[in-house]
Amino acid sequence: MYCKPSHTYHTIPYTIPKPTIPYQFTKPHLKYCAMPLTDLKIVETSILFNYSVQSILEFSQDITEESNAKKVELAGYKIHAGPEQLRKPRTVRIGAVQHKIVLSTTAPVAEQLEAIHSRIGEIVKIASQCGVNVICFQEAWNMPFCFCTREKYPWVEFAQSAEDGPTTKICQQWAKQYNMVIVSSILEREESHRDVLWNTSVVISNTGNVIGKTRKNHIPRVGDFNESTYYMEGNLGHPVFETQFGRIGINICYGRHHPLNWYMLGVNQAEIVFNPSATVGDLSEPMWPIEARCAAIANNYFVVGINRVGTETFENEFTSGDGKPAHNDFGHFYGSSYVAAPDASRTPGLSRLSDGLLVTEVDLNLCRQVKDKWGFQATSRLDMYAEELSNAVKPDYKPHVIREGDKNQGQ
Repeated sequence: MYCKPSHTYHTIPYTIPKPTIPYQFTKPHLKYCAMPLTDLKIVETSILFNYSVQSILEFSQDITEESNAKKVELAGYKIHAGPEQLRKPRTVRIGAVQHKIVLSTTAPVAEQLEAIHSRIGEIVKIASQCGVNVICFQEAWNMPFCFCTREKYPWVEFAQSAEDGPTTKICQQWAKQYNMVIVSSILEREESHRDVLWNTSVVISNTGNVIGKTRKNHIPRVGDFNESTYYMEGNLGHPVFETQFGRIGINICYGRHHPLNWYMLGVNQAEIVFNPSATVGDLSEPMWPIEARCAAIANNYFVVGINRVGTETFENEFTSGDGKPAHNDFGHFYGSSYVAAPDASRTPGLSRLSDGLLVTEVDLNLCRQVKDKWGFQATSRLDMYAEELSNAVKPDYKPHVIREGDKNQGQ
């Protein structure tokens, strides 16, 4: 099969079609492939994305009208598990929210914060009407993603307490009001430890109580992602949070590029792992559809990839340290949030351009069913890797490379 490449893949807005609507090509290069249309449909819906295990989640006309009125793209899907004799289905509705900032980055900090709180409050209300049990927002959802600027003020004024800051308090209100677990990713100021800043996700129970928090383990130093100017690597490990709606973990943004980061959340028995992100098209879009699916398959849990949308412009120019001209924006945050399942299926993604709410109904029994089928956990050889990694971090470690003519190769 020969496929003519397309150079428009990353520049056009597209949404992968729902499996029940008339088929159309979703990738521009596929229409040049020399195979029958019916075969291409099978390739895309069953092999590339495995949509065949899903069904559409329908919402009432009132909910649809409200989401349209609020200019929120609303999409819903179901990912099924097989029936069991001894366990009942463990059905959970997951909400993933992507959104633009509301006001200009030059607006007063308090006004920006209030405007985003108000906007997300509208979306959370719609999510509650859709029956969402667990909802997660994008990385640093309550502020512009200002870490490209390398400026401290006014941006550090968005930092707040993870336990009782204004964003956590409003999330507690929503959680209790709507009986919903909320994962809220913020810029944390830890006043009790010398005012240190962290990139933190707070987990709030449907009772309204804060269950706990986790921090971003891997900090990027690539392109305009100058985040270590503001905070360093997290120090809380890989906690998994037991909730009424399953065990959840959080792998914040850049951590998705690190397989061991995903792996440890699986070792700690996560069933749903959220990846709240803020990433731009020129840098990472080819990776985006792949990494969450790979993590879901390898670790036998559901992964929810969430990315912000829009282009955020800042008053002062900055450079990327690559010799190119200074600029005022990070690039386009391309949204495309989706859910990946442990059986290699995934939902279609939300838009690259607009605010959206993706509601996915899953059966958590699928996690164990895939473990039983594939045996990844039983064959994982943790003892072998633990020994090799403990050696690899020693100063005198030598990579185990065998060359032609080497003796004692088995030692």
